[in-house]
Amino acid sequence: MNADLHCHSNVSDGLLPPREVARRAQAGGVMLWALTDHDEVAGQAEARSEAEALGMRYVCGVEISVTWASRTVHIVGLDIDPSCSVLTGGLYATRNGRAARAQAMSDALAEFGIEDAYAGALRYVSNPDLISRTHFARFLVEKGYAASTSDVFERYLGEGKPGYVPHRWATLENAVAWIQAAGGVAVIAHPGRYKFTPLEFDTLFGQFLDLGGKAIEVVTGSHAPDQFREYAEVARRFGFEASRGSDFHAPGEGRTELGMLPPLPSDLTPVWQRWL
Repeated sequence: MNADLHCHSNVSDGLLPPREVARRAQAGGVMLWALTDHDEVAGQAEARSEAEALGMRYVCGVEISVTWASRTVHIVGLDIDPSCSVLTGGLYATRNGRAARAQAMSDALAEFGIEDAYAGALRYVSNPDLISRTHFARFLVEKGYAASTSDVFERYLGEGKPGYVPHRWATLENAVAWIQAAGGVAVIAHPGRYKFTPLEFDTLFGQFLDLGGKAIEVVTGSHAPDQFREYAEVARRFGFEASRGSDFHAPGEGRTELGMLPPLPSDLTPVWQRWL
């Protein structure tokens, strides 16, 4: 099963509209697809309609920003009901504060000698309520401050860098509860991106399980190949189901294209077995 259950459109911080992401997924051989925009479900109807017209199976999704141990973790919700008021109300509350954070990021970058970053980032935003570091990264690449968006995060926008501004997102409890209220399955997104100690990881995974979380992303465009093996072992140890997704945002950004990841290890239970 070529499943891609993590990607983004211009409803959040991707560059393409949902229908074009669907076409790109189908062209990449994707058979089961989910659009998982950050803290927003406004693109779900368009994504589902185009996916079904192209012959792909579709599950509605979202990626929720969470603050855990004073750091940001992302929780993907799959097979959600995007009209669920508990979920949509929680996402609305989570989006509040992004504009203020973005202005603070711009001010911090100005002190570092990079002017007008907020206005520059806004040119890449479809929904100003969802302005994010990715939009700033595209502006900084455009202006020649870095060669790629990943380079921007390494030099300017990652934790401890000149333009980094922390933000208090939803709690882990919030995110899992909202996903469950919407009938969905909670998945820890790209765990290899988080800078936790082994003890912190074990605590995160244990709390997630206790709250009703079901799966982690094992094969993802945000992991290096050695991390596929590492988090496959985590899935085995904790009894997680496994998910797979490119984390596609835009052509030329990231490590991989939609549908082009290797398969999950055969001994893991894929999260999508419940829908097939």
